Amino acid sequence: MFDDLGEIWTHLKLNKLRTALTGLSVSVGIFLLITLLGSGNGLINAFKANQGGMAMDVVKVYPGITDEAYGGWEKGREIQLDNRDIRMANGQFSDRVIEAAGQISLSGGTMSYGDRSFSASLGGYYPANEHINKLKIIYGRYINNKDMEERRKVIVLSEKTAKQFFSTVSDAIGKSLRVDGNVYVVVGIFSDEGRFGGMEGHIPFTTLQLIYKKGQKVDQLTLQTRNISDAASDSLFQRDFKKAEAGIHSFSPTDEGAIWMFNTAIGAEETDKAMGYLNTALWVIGLLTLLSGVVGISNIMLITVKERTHEFGIRKALGARSWSILRSVLLESVIITAFSGYIGLVCGILMTEYLNATTGQETLTVADQTMYTFLNPTVDMAVAIEALAVLIVAGLVAGFFPAWKAVRVKPIEALNAH
Repeated sequence: MFDDLGEIWTHLKLNKLRTALTGLSVSVGIFLLITLLGSGNGLINAFKANQGGMAMDVVKVYPGITDEAYGGWEKGREIQLDNRDIRMANGQFSDRVIEAAGQISLSGGTMSYGDRSFSASLGGYYPANEHINKLKIIYGRYINNKDMEERRKVIVLSEKTAKQFFSTVSDAIGKSLRVDGNVYVVVGIFSDEGRFGGMEGHIPFTTLQLIYKKGQKVDQLTLQTRNISDAASDSLFQRDFKKAEAGIHSFSPTDEGAIWMFNTAIGAEETDKAMGYLNTALWVIGLLTLLSGVVGISNIMLITVKERTHEFGIRKALGARSWSILRSVLLESVIITAFSGYIGLVCGILMTEYLNATTGQETLTVADQTMYTFLNPTVDMAVAIEALAVLIVAGLVAGFFPAWKAVRVKPIEALNAH
């Protein structure tokens, strides 16, 4: 074995440039594969993190703009949701809606406590929001039905917000916090884990409607649903719900722009499919790039065998076994592939770690909602090792056929080769 290694080392030194270029193609191939997979994981992880903050039995309803003229109204009319929509959903659709909840969001408000003052967002929510957005209450409680009925001036803060005003988060409970000139009692703190927003506070939906003179207006409707888990049942529910909404807001039941609806379960399913296609596409691109390096190994082995045919003939004439020649060629192929692949693997992992350190928590804020756009763009070490193993096996296969050709040459033909 050591003799074989010494022989291979001597041969590689005699062809430094050719060996280096071949090794570079292999290194670049696995480097691009690891980098592509890491980048794809960054996108996939971001989507999963954004989905993870919401229950999968929820349908969101948003107001839109009419696309059709109807009932004396011209098209282009803005639809405004209100409390009638909540009552309708809870009554008419009680077979498919567990609970309908309204939501109003305000931004640019000012929270203050003592001499501390910060800009923050304020939202009016139903008690069901705790389940819908998977809020984890770490101190106190969330908004309850009594708060809603009595329009209490209570507030639930995010952990990040509480830390800005109080020495310890638990100290916030029972304290009075001023928001835009109104005083609220802090009754609960929810964890920031899995949430990417800034300073925020939640108050009872009815309280916000009263204090901010919103009347019956609702910004967004959230429906906790049951028996709506596939595309067919979701399509039927949306058709029926939009028809009911058309009766309330006087728009055409066939108007696609008046009301927008999004089923989180169906959306998650479609997103998972899209992410699966993305991951497959990245693997295909990466493996094709890797294949170019393997082809390079195969070509270099063909050239090596052709150059050493005379040498192999002498060795066979002196009694060398076919296996020793085959082993020598295969070993050279594996050494080039493994060494170059390892370098490319390390560089690829370093690149993903660099991406993770610089852009690993990229976020985008839209309508007061902060979402990840890129998260943890790294590759599992097991996947990286598997990729290297596949490369080594491919290099072994690439070297086998030239090696097999070498051992099948008769000594007399090899000795006559130039």
